[in-house]
Amino acid sequence: MAVSENVSIPRSLWQEPERPSATVDWPALHFRDVFKIYRSGPVETVALRGLELRVQQREFLAVLGPSGCGKSTMLALAAALDQPSAGEVRVGERALQRLAEPELADYRARRVALVFQSENLWPSLSARENVTASLRLAAIGDLDTAADDALDMFGLAARARNPVGGLSGGEQQRVAIAAAFGRRAALVLADEPTGELDAGNEQRVLEALRLLRDQGGSTVVVVTHSSRVASAADRVVEMRDGRAVS
Repeated sequence: MAVSENVSIPRSLWQEPERPSATVDWPALHFRDVFKIYRSGPVETVALRGLELRVQQREFLAVLGPSGCGKSTMLALAAALDQPSAGEVRVGERALQRLAEPELADYRARRVALVFQSENLWPSLSARENVTASLRLAAIGDLDTAADDALDMFGLAARARNPVGGLSGGEQQRVAIAAAFGRRAALVLADEPTGELDAGNEQRVLEALRLLRDQGGSTVVVVTHSSRVASAADRVVEMRDGRAVS
């Protein structure tokens, strides 16, 4: 892929990377000097500038930073919803941009789950139907039992038949997290999952995310502005101007 003449990208990033030894303890997610440039006519916006970030298996990572620092772009690349302009995004031993489209579709359906601030569920469907739909995409067997078990795990058994649109914001987020748990997603990416919640519901969502890591074995990456979310994470990374600075 061509790169901008206006942005200095190390030439080594255009070349085939060295393949690590088979004995490498693969991180769950690795951004290797990643650049992302958006173009609109003659205007270029550099969202990521050589992002280097490793997330270990079963880690709960919080990513902080001001608006426009590249946090959401980072999540989109990790979810294989977009591709980097240069550099490499690896999930385990696989470089996402080297996968064929059928492999990417399987990755999105089975291996990664997204939890957004809102608008990530079907409001007219029940909590159980929402989780079942997610599990069907991942080809999980015995959908009803798996959905009921996941909802019960996150304290939502009594809400299983309620339309999601009538649930509180915290309950809706826990439905999305239950769907990720039921799918056995190895990587869970959450974009401001508590941004519209009060302190009580925020705490319940944090407990659900920790349960996702502890009981589900998932690696959890949360983009947030909340100091309470950051304090609950195993590690905090700050992003500025498209880079991880701490």
